[in-house]
Amino acid sequence: MIKKLMPILVFAGFAGVAVLVMLNRPEANRTAAPPATVVRVETMTLEPQPYQIRLQSYGTVRPRTQSTLLPQVSGQITEVSPNFRDGGFFEAGEVLLRIDSRDYEAAVATARAALADSRQALLEQQAQAQQALQDWRRLGNTEAPPALVSRQPQMAAARAAVQSAEASLRQAELNLERTRIRAPYAGRVLSTSVDVGQVVGSSTELGQIYAIDYVEIRLPLKNRDLRFIDLPETYRFGADQAVRHEPEVSLFSSLVEDQQWQGRVVRTEGAIDTSSQQLHVVATIDDPYGLKAQGRQPLKINQYVSAEIEGRKLDAVLVIPNRTLYQGSFVYLVRDGVLRRQEVSILWQNSKEALIGSGLEAGDQLVLTPLGQISSGTRAQVMNVADDSAAEVASEGLRP
Repeated sequence: MIKKLMPILVFAGFAGVAVLVMLNRPEANRTAAPPATVVRVETMTLEPQPYQIRLQSYGTVRPRTQSTLLPQVSGQITEVSPNFRDGGFFEAGEVLLRIDSRDYEAAVATARAALADSRQALLEQQAQAQQALQDWRRLGNTEAPPALVSRQPQMAAARAAVQSAEASLRQAELNLERTRIRAPYAGRVLSTSVDVGQVVGSSTELGQIYAIDYVEIRLPLKNRDLRFIDLPETYRFGADQAVRHEPEVSLFSSLVEDQQWQGRVVRTEGAIDTSSQQLHVVATIDDPYGLKAQGRQPLKINQYVSAEIEGRKLDAVLVIPNRTLYQGSFVYLVRDGVLRRQEVSILWQNSKEALIGSGLEAGDQLVLTPLGQISSGTRAQVMNVADDSAAEVASEGLRP
């Protein structure tokens, strides 16, 4: 009997518990809605500003004129100039090395003696020709004598011998002069390969030198920057070299802080670099080791430098700091008291600021305060509005 009543009793127990739960339901505590989020931000008012574009590049210093010194005569080096050392300066025509000249002095003396002999032989032939002409006329001949009678072939051979002897003397004197290795221009020694006592030949490299009137820096330009600079291009016909625009270049080196060198872009290369697919321009610095360089550390060949190249000046553009860009494609504005995300397109950009092509207008309130994960539409409170910030940003592009 009890087993039959057990299911009924269990069901009745569950039913009782359910009734108790229904009669004692918990009540939720109702509170006021949380206040709306307000973000405090700093903004600047965007206004069109003039902007001088300066393109960034880099390169290494190299000589515009570099030469390998080779002797034109052979012999033993007997003297080396104190200036013919690595880094030494020399002037045009200065004797850098001397080769033993005794053999060449003897050759000059021999050539002079040979010339004297040939001139004496010519005088003898001239005297014999005059005597032959007199004998021809004494025999009653009135016509001109034959060439052999007047000794014309012998005279021609004697004159040729004199000319040959003169040429041999000039060559001997030239070889003697070449025993003194002279500088072809004012320059500096890049490296030396020989010293006193060494025997050299016509194929022996004496050293590497370069001219000091100019140095060059080969600078690559980004493809996107080409439309923002006027390059000194040349053409086959009708090119007026006098009116070519040569952008100014400021050069800086990490080796020496707070120093810069001024130069100009003087030419554009005629081919795109195959490895980087970029166009290169060549800048020169005038007189890098002269009076203009006094008080500064001179530039070194193969020294790495960064460059700032003068580009075009834009009359009216919107300039914003790079720190206000998010993912390189949008910014935040304050409109009607709330934050608005605004997509923008970049016209040009450097390491500090960006020029806006589209997406922003004059009078927009650009948010300068860094924002994390925040939604467009969040209420914003503007603090310390820097209306003059746009002018400060643009002034960086106009700095000297």
